Amino acid sequence: MHRKSAYILFLAVLGLLVIGIVMLFSTSAFARNSHGDVYFFIRRQAVWFGIGLFVCTLAALIDYHFWQRTWWLWFVLAVIVLALCYVPPIGMRINGSRRWIGVGPVTFQPSELAKVAAIFFLAAWFTRHEKSGGKLLIGFVLPLAIVGVLAGLVLGEVDLGTTALLGLAAFVVMFIAGTNPLWLGIVSFTGLGALLIVATQISERMGRLSAFLHPQNFKEDAGLQQMQALIAWGSGGMEGLGLGNGRQKMLYLPYAHTDFIFPIIGEELGLRFSLLVVFLFVVIIVCGIMIALHAKDRFGLLLGCGVVSLLALQAAVNIGVTTSLLPNKGLPLPFISYGGSNLAACMFGIGLLLNIYRQGILEPPHKKHVAMHARMTARI
Repeated sequence: MHRKSAYILFLAVLGLLVIGIVMLFSTSAFARNSHGDVYFFIRRQAVWFGIGLFVCTLAALIDYHFWQRTWWLWFVLAVIVLALCYVPPIGMRINGSRRWIGVGPVTFQPSELAKVAAIFFLAAWFTRHEKSGGKLLIGFVLPLAIVGVLAGLVLGEVDLGTTALLGLAAFVVMFIAGTNPLWLGIVSFTGLGALLIVATQISERMGRLSAFLHPQNFKEDAGLQQMQALIAWGSGGMEGLGLGNGRQKMLYLPYAHTDFIFPIIGEELGLRFSLLVVFLFVVIIVCGIMIALHAKDRFGLLLGCGVVSLLALQAAVNIGVTTSLLPNKGLPLPFISYGGSNLAACMFGIGLLLNIYRQGILEPPHKKHVAMHARMTARI
Protein backbone atom coordinates (compact mmCIF):
# COMPACT_ATOMS: atom_id res chain seq x y z
CA MET A 1 0.00 0.00 0.00
CA HIS A 2 2.81 2.42 0.85
CA ARG A 3 4.40 2.00 -2.58
CA LYS A 4 1.17 3.15 -4.21
CA SER A 5 0.37 5.89 -1.68
CA ALA A 6 1.89 8.71 -3.76
CA TYR A 7 -0.11 7.71 -6.84
CA ILE A 8 -3.33 7.49 -4.85
CA LEU A 9 -2.53 10.85 -3.22
CA PHE A 10 -2.00 12.42 -6.64
CA LEU A 11 -5.32 11.08 -7.96
CA ALA A 12 -7.20 12.31 -4.88
CA VAL A 13 -5.73 15.82 -5.20
CA LEU A 14 -6.45 15.84 -8.92
CA GLY A 15 -10.07 14.88 -8.22
CA LEU A 16 -10.48 17.76 -5.76
CA LEU A 17 -8.88 20.22 -8.19
CA VAL A 18 -11.25 19.16 -10.98
CA ILE A 19 -14.28 19.51 -8.70
CA GLY A 20 -12.97 22.91 -7.57
CA ILE A 21 -12.55 24.26 -11.12
CA VAL A 22 -16.00 23.00 -12.17
CA MET A 23 -17.73 24.48 -9.13
CA LEU A 24 -15.80 27.75 -9.39
CA PHE A 25 -17.01 28.05 -12.98
CA SER A 26 -20.56 27.46 -11.73
CA THR A 27 -20.47 29.89 -8.78
CA SER A 28 -18.02 32.70 -9.49
CA ALA A 29 -20.06 34.39 -12.22
CA PHE A 30 -22.59 35.44 -9.58
CA ALA A 31 -20.05 36.89 -7.13
CA ARG A 32 -20.56 40.56 -6.29
CA ASN A 33 -16.94 41.47 -7.09
CA SER A 34 -16.71 39.63 -10.43
CA HIS A 35 -16.49 43.03 -12.22
CA GLY A 36 -19.10 41.92 -14.73
CA ASP A 37 -16.80 39.26 -16.16
CA VAL A 38 -18.06 35.68 -15.75
CA TYR A 39 -14.51 34.39 -16.21
CA PHE A 40 -12.83 36.83 -13.81
CA PHE A 41 -12.22 34.35 -10.96
CA ILE A 42 -11.55 31.45 -13.31
CA ARG A 43 -8.70 33.36 -14.93
CA ARG A 44 -7.18 34.39 -11.60
CA GLN A 45 -7.49 30.88 -10.20
CA ALA A 46 -5.89 29.47 -13.35
CA VAL A 47 -2.88 31.74 -12.81
CA TRP A 48 -2.57 30.63 -9.20
CA PHE A 49 -2.99 27.01 -10.26
CA GLY A 50 0.01 27.46 -12.53
CA ILE A 51 1.97 28.95 -9.62
CA GLY A 52 0.81 26.11 -7.37
CA LEU A 53 1.87 23.51 -9.93
CA PHE A 54 5.29 25.16 -10.17
CA VAL A 55 5.89 25.23 -6.40
CA CYS A 56 4.53 21.67 -6.10
CA THR A 57 7.03 20.46 -8.70
CA LEU A 58 9.80 22.44 -7.01
CA ALA A 59 9.00 20.94 -3.61
CA ALA A 60 8.82 17.45 -5.10
CA LEU A 61 12.26 17.75 -6.73
CA ILE A 62 14.28 19.64 -4.10
CA ASP A 63 15.62 17.51 -1.25
CA TYR A 64 13.31 18.25 1.68
CA HIS A 65 16.33 18.63 3.96
CA PHE A 66 16.86 21.98 2.24
CA TRP A 67 13.91 23.28 4.27
CA GLN A 68 15.49 21.91 7.43
CA ARG A 69 18.67 23.90 6.82
CA THR A 70 16.88 27.10 5.81
CA TRP A 71 13.90 27.08 8.18
CA TRP A 72 15.10 30.31 9.83
CA LEU A 73 15.02 32.13 6.49
CA TRP A 74 11.37 31.27 5.87
CA PHE A 75 10.50 32.06 9.48
CA VAL A 76 12.01 35.54 9.24
CA LEU A 77 10.35 36.09 5.85
CA ALA A 78 6.99 35.06 7.34
CA VAL A 79 7.42 37.55 10.21
CA ILE A 80 8.26 40.34 7.76
CA VAL A 81 5.30 39.77 5.43
CA LEU A 82 2.93 39.36 8.39
CA ALA A 83 4.17 42.67 9.77
CA LEU A 84 3.50 44.29 6.37
CA CYS A 85 -0.20 43.51 6.84
CA TYR A 86 -0.23 46.34 9.40
CA VAL A 87 1.46 48.82 7.05
CA PRO A 88 -0.97 50.59 4.69
CA PRO A 89 -1.24 50.77 1.76
CA ILE A 90 0.65 47.48 1.36
CA GLY A 91 -1.48 45.89 4.06
CA MET A 92 -5.08 45.66 2.87
CA ARG A 93 -8.02 45.88 5.25
CA ILE A 94 -10.94 43.82 3.92
CA ASN A 95 -14.09 42.97 5.89
CA GLY A 96 -12.53 44.21 9.12
CA SER A 97 -9.38 42.09 8.85
CA ARG A 98 -5.82 42.82 7.71
CA ARG A 99 -5.03 39.42 6.20
CA TRP A 100 -3.66 40.48 2.81
CA ILE A 101 -0.78 42.42 1.35
CA GLY A 102 -0.86 43.63 -2.20
CA VAL A 103 0.70 45.78 -4.87
CA GLY A 104 -1.72 46.70 -7.64
CA PRO A 105 -3.78 43.69 -8.72
CA VAL A 106 -1.41 41.20 -7.05
CA THR A 107 -2.47 40.16 -3.54
CA PHE A 108 -1.11 37.55 -1.16
CA GLN A 109 -2.17 36.17 2.23
CA PRO A 110 0.98 36.00 4.44
CA SER A 111 -0.61 33.63 6.95
CA GLU A 112 -0.23 30.82 4.38
CA LEU A 113 3.55 31.30 4.47
CA ALA A 114 3.40 31.50 8.27
CA LYS A 115 1.76 28.07 8.53
CA VAL A 116 4.45 26.46 6.37
CA ALA A 117 7.26 28.30 8.19
CA ALA A 118 5.95 27.09 11.55
CA ILE A 119 5.99 23.47 10.38
CA PHE A 120 9.53 23.88 9.00
CA PHE A 121 10.69 25.28 12.34
CA LEU A 122 9.04 22.63 14.52
CA ALA A 123 10.25 19.74 12.38
CA ALA A 124 13.82 21.11 12.36
CA TRP A 125 13.73 21.92 16.10
CA PHE A 126 12.57 18.50 17.25
CA THR A 127 14.94 16.79 14.84
CA ARG A 128 17.85 18.67 16.39
CA HIS A 129 16.54 18.13 19.94
CA GLU A 130 15.34 14.59 19.44
CA LYS A 131 15.66 13.59 23.11
CA SER A 132 14.20 16.81 24.51
CA GLY A 133 10.51 16.20 23.90
CA GLY A 134 9.90 15.50 27.58
CA LYS A 135 11.85 18.54 28.82
CA LEU A 136 9.76 21.54 29.79
CA LEU A 137 12.00 24.31 28.44
CA ILE A 138 13.46 22.85 25.24
CA GLY A 139 10.65 20.47 24.41
CA PHE A 140 7.70 22.74 25.15
CA VAL A 141 8.21 26.36 26.24
CA LEU A 142 10.78 27.53 23.67
CA PRO A 143 9.21 26.00 20.53
CA LEU A 144 5.76 27.14 21.64
CA ALA A 145 7.02 30.67 22.27
CA ILE A 146 8.71 30.86 18.86
CA VAL A 147 5.60 29.63 17.05
CA GLY A 148 3.65 32.07 19.22
CA VAL A 149 5.40 34.96 17.44
CA LEU A 150 3.74 33.94 14.17
CA ALA A 151 0.44 33.12 15.86
CA GLY A 152 0.39 36.50 17.61
CA LEU A 153 0.91 38.38 14.34
CA VAL A 154 -1.88 36.37 12.68
CA LEU A 155 -4.16 36.96 15.67
CA GLY A 156 -3.55 40.71 15.40
CA GLU A 157 -4.95 40.60 11.87
CA VAL A 158 -8.21 39.52 13.49
CA ASP A 159 -7.89 36.06 11.92
CA LEU A 160 -8.96 33.76 14.75
CA GLY A 161 -9.55 30.77 12.46
CA THR A 162 -6.02 30.71 11.02
CA THR A 163 -4.58 31.33 14.50
CA ALA A 164 -6.42 28.30 15.87
CA LEU A 165 -5.40 26.24 12.82
CA LEU A 166 -1.74 27.21 13.26
CA GLY A 167 -1.83 26.36 16.96
CA LEU A 168 -3.55 22.99 16.45
CA ALA A 169 -1.12 21.95 13.71
CA ALA A 170 1.81 22.94 15.93
CA PHE A 171 0.41 20.85 18.78
CA VAL A 172 0.06 17.84 16.48
CA VAL A 173 3.73 18.06 15.47
CA MET A 174 4.82 18.58 19.08
CA PHE A 175 2.75 15.61 20.25
CA ILE A 176 4.29 13.35 17.60
CA ALA A 177 7.75 14.68 18.55
CA GLY A 178 7.22 13.48 22.12
CA THR A 179 6.06 16.57 24.02
CA ASN A 180 4.15 15.78 27.21
CA PRO A 181 0.43 15.54 26.28
CA LEU A 182 -0.54 17.02 29.66
CA TRP A 183 1.30 20.26 28.88
CA LEU A 184 -0.30 20.42 25.44
CA GLY A 185 -3.74 19.81 26.92
CA ILE A 186 -3.39 22.57 29.49
CA VAL A 187 -2.22 25.10 26.89
CA SER A 188 -4.95 23.97 24.47
CA PHE A 189 -7.71 24.73 26.96
CA THR A 190 -6.01 27.97 27.97
CA GLY A 191 -5.63 29.03 24.34
CA LEU A 192 -9.24 28.16 23.58
CA GLY A 193 -10.36 30.28 26.50
CA ALA A 194 -8.15 33.15 25.35
CA LEU A 195 -9.58 32.99 21.82
CA LEU A 196 -13.11 33.07 23.23
CA ILE A 197 -12.25 36.10 25.36
CA VAL A 198 -10.75 37.87 22.34
CA ALA A 199 -13.81 36.95 20.28
CA THR A 200 -16.14 38.48 22.87
CA GLN A 201 -14.24 41.77 22.61
CA ILE A 202 -14.72 41.98 18.83
CA SER A 203 -18.31 42.72 17.82
CA GLU A 204 -18.13 40.87 14.49
CA ARG A 205 -16.69 37.69 16.08
CA MET A 206 -19.13 37.89 18.98
CA GLY A 207 -21.92 38.10 16.45
CA ARG A 208 -20.68 34.92 14.79
CA LEU A 209 -20.59 33.07 18.12
CA SER A 210 -24.08 34.26 18.99
CA ALA A 211 -25.32 33.26 15.55
CA PHE A 212 -23.84 29.79 16.01
CA LEU A 213 -25.54 29.32 19.37
CA HIS A 214 -28.87 30.88 18.31
CA PRO A 215 -29.01 30.67 14.49
CA GLN A 216 -32.72 31.50 14.21
CA ASN A 217 -32.21 34.84 15.94
CA PHE A 218 -29.45 35.98 13.56
CA LYS A 219 -30.52 34.49 10.24
CA GLU A 220 -30.67 37.92 8.59
CA ASP A 221 -27.18 39.13 9.59
CA ALA A 222 -24.38 37.22 11.39
CA GLY A 223 -25.97 33.82 10.78
CA LEU A 224 -27.00 34.48 7.18
CA GLN A 225 -24.26 32.39 5.57
CA GLN A 226 -24.81 29.28 7.66
CA MET A 227 -28.61 29.48 7.38
CA GLN A 228 -28.42 29.80 3.60
CA ALA A 229 -25.89 26.97 3.53
CA LEU A 230 -28.37 24.72 5.34
CA ILE A 231 -31.03 25.67 2.80
CA ALA A 232 -28.60 24.69 0.04
CA TRP A 233 -28.02 21.30 1.64
CA GLY A 234 -31.73 20.72 2.01
CA SER A 235 -32.47 21.78 -1.57
CA GLY A 236 -29.85 19.48 -3.06
CA GLY A 237 -30.86 16.30 -1.29
CA MET A 238 -29.32 13.07 -2.52
CA GLU A 239 -29.25 13.75 -6.26
CA GLY A 240 -28.80 17.54 -6.37
CA LEU A 241 -30.51 20.11 -8.58
CA GLY A 242 -28.01 19.63 -11.38
CA LEU A 243 -24.74 21.35 -12.22
CA GLY A 244 -25.36 25.06 -12.71
CA ASN A 245 -28.92 24.92 -11.39
CA GLY A 246 -28.16 25.96 -7.83
CA ARG A 247 -30.04 29.01 -6.51
CA GLN A 248 -28.09 29.94 -3.38
CA LYS A 249 -25.08 31.12 -5.41
CA MET A 250 -27.27 33.83 -6.97
CA LEU A 251 -26.31 36.32 -4.25
CA TYR A 252 -28.37 34.54 -1.58
CA LEU A 253 -25.31 32.85 -0.04
CA PRO A 254 -22.40 35.32 0.36
CA TYR A 255 -18.95 34.10 -0.71
CA ALA A 256 -20.37 31.00 -2.38
CA HIS A 257 -17.21 30.73 -4.52
CA THR A 258 -14.79 30.85 -1.58
CA ASP A 259 -15.49 29.76 2.00
CA PHE A 260 -18.98 28.40 1.31
CA ILE A 261 -18.46 26.50 -1.92
CA PHE A 262 -19.05 23.14 -0.21
CA PRO A 263 -22.83 23.71 0.30
CA ILE A 264 -23.11 24.62 -3.40
CA ILE A 265 -21.60 21.23 -4.23
CA GLY A 266 -24.33 19.67 -2.10
CA GLU A 267 -27.06 21.78 -3.71
CA GLU A 268 -26.05 21.20 -7.33
CA LEU A 269 -24.44 17.75 -7.25
CA GLY A 270 -26.14 16.21 -4.23
CA LEU A 271 -25.07 14.32 -1.16
CA ARG A 272 -23.16 11.71 -3.15
CA PHE A 273 -20.65 14.20 -4.52
CA SER A 274 -20.42 15.89 -1.13
CA LEU A 275 -19.47 12.58 0.44
CA LEU A 276 -17.04 12.00 -2.44
CA VAL A 277 -15.27 15.24 -1.50
CA VAL A 278 -15.05 14.11 2.13
CA PHE A 279 -13.78 10.70 0.99
CA LEU A 280 -11.05 12.29 -1.15
CA PHE A 281 -9.86 14.30 1.84
CA VAL A 282 -9.78 11.12 3.92
CA VAL A 283 -7.70 9.46 1.19
CA ILE A 284 -5.24 12.39 1.23
CA ILE A 285 -4.95 12.15 5.01
CA VAL A 286 -4.39 8.38 5.01
CA CYS A 287 -1.85 8.49 2.17
CA GLY A 288 -0.07 11.46 3.73
CA ILE A 289 0.23 9.68 7.08
CA MET A 290 1.57 6.55 5.38
CA ILE A 291 4.17 8.60 3.52
CA ALA A 292 5.20 10.37 6.73
CA LEU A 293 5.48 7.10 8.68
CA HIS A 294 7.75 5.64 6.00
CA ALA A 295 10.00 8.70 5.83
CA LYS A 296 13.69 7.91 5.97
CA ASP A 297 14.39 10.17 8.96
CA ARG A 298 12.79 12.07 11.82
CA PHE A 299 12.61 15.38 9.98
CA GLY A 300 10.67 13.78 7.13
CA LEU A 301 8.27 12.19 9.63
CA LEU A 302 7.55 15.46 11.44
CA LEU A 303 7.38 17.50 8.24
CA GLY A 304 4.95 15.07 6.63
CA CYS A 305 2.74 14.95 9.73
CA GLY A 306 2.72 18.74 9.90
CA VAL A 307 1.62 19.09 6.27
CA VAL A 308 -1.11 16.48 6.70
CA SER A 309 -2.37 18.13 9.89
CA LEU A 310 -2.64 21.53 8.15
CA LEU A 311 -4.64 20.08 5.25
CA ALA A 312 -6.82 17.87 7.43
CA LEU A 313 -7.64 20.49 10.04
CA GLN A 314 -8.44 23.18 7.48
CA ALA A 315 -10.75 20.83 5.57
CA ALA A 316 -12.42 19.69 8.79
CA VAL A 317 -13.02 23.27 9.97
CA ASN A 318 -14.47 24.37 6.61
CA ILE A 319 -16.79 21.36 6.43
CA GLY A 320 -17.77 21.89 10.06
CA VAL A 321 -18.57 25.57 9.47
CA THR A 322 -20.58 25.00 6.28
CA THR A 323 -22.66 22.30 7.97
CA SER A 324 -23.25 24.49 11.07
CA LEU A 325 -21.22 22.22 13.34
CA LEU A 326 -18.71 25.01 14.08
CA PRO A 327 -18.88 28.82 14.28
CA ASN A 328 -18.05 30.70 11.11
CA LYS A 329 -14.25 30.96 10.77
CA GLY A 330 -13.65 32.10 7.19
CA LEU A 331 -11.28 29.28 6.18
CA PRO A 332 -11.37 28.07 2.55
CA LEU A 333 -11.80 24.44 1.53
CA PRO A 334 -8.37 23.19 0.33
CA PHE A 335 -8.00 22.66 -3.45
CA ILE A 336 -11.65 23.64 -4.10
CA SER A 337 -12.40 27.14 -2.80
CA TYR A 338 -11.30 30.20 -4.73
CA GLY A 339 -8.13 31.62 -3.21
CA GLY A 340 -4.72 31.73 -4.81
CA SER A 341 -2.50 31.91 -1.72
CA ASN A 342 -4.17 28.92 -0.10
CA LEU A 343 -4.12 26.89 -3.33
CA ALA A 344 -0.39 27.52 -3.81
CA ALA A 345 0.34 26.63 -0.16
CA CYS A 346 -1.68 23.40 -0.39
CA MET A 347 0.03 22.41 -3.63
CA PHE A 348 3.40 23.12 -2.03
CA GLY A 349 2.46 20.80 0.84
CA ILE A 350 1.57 18.02 -1.61
CA GLY A 351 4.94 18.52 -3.28
CA LEU A 352 6.66 18.06 0.10
CA LEU A 353 4.79 14.81 0.67
CA LEU A 354 5.79 13.55 -2.78
CA ASN A 355 9.41 14.41 -2.04
CA ILE A 356 9.32 12.56 1.29
CA TYR A 357 7.79 9.57 -0.51
CA ARG A 358 10.35 9.68 -3.32
CA GLN A 359 13.32 9.72 -0.97
CA GLY A 360 11.84 7.09 1.30
CA ILE A 361 10.91 4.69 -1.48
CA LEU A 362 14.17 5.07 -3.41
CA GLU A 363 16.44 4.43 -0.44
CA PRO A 364 17.49 0.74 -0.44
CA PRO A 365 16.15 -1.26 2.51
CA HIS A 366 19.60 -2.10 3.87
CA LYS A 367 20.48 1.60 4.04
CA LYS A 368 17.36 2.23 6.09
CA HIS A 369 18.40 -0.45 8.55
CA VAL A 370 21.93 0.98 8.76
CA ALA A 371 20.54 4.47 9.37
CA MET A 372 18.13 3.19 12.02
CA HIS A 373 20.95 1.29 13.73
CA ALA A 374 23.10 4.42 13.74
CA ARG A 375 20.31 6.46 15.35
CA MET A 376 19.71 3.81 17.99
CA THR A 377 23.44 3.62 18.73
CA ALA A 378 23.63 7.40 19.09
CA ARG A 379 20.83 7.32 21.64
CA ILE A 380 22.72 4.76 23.71
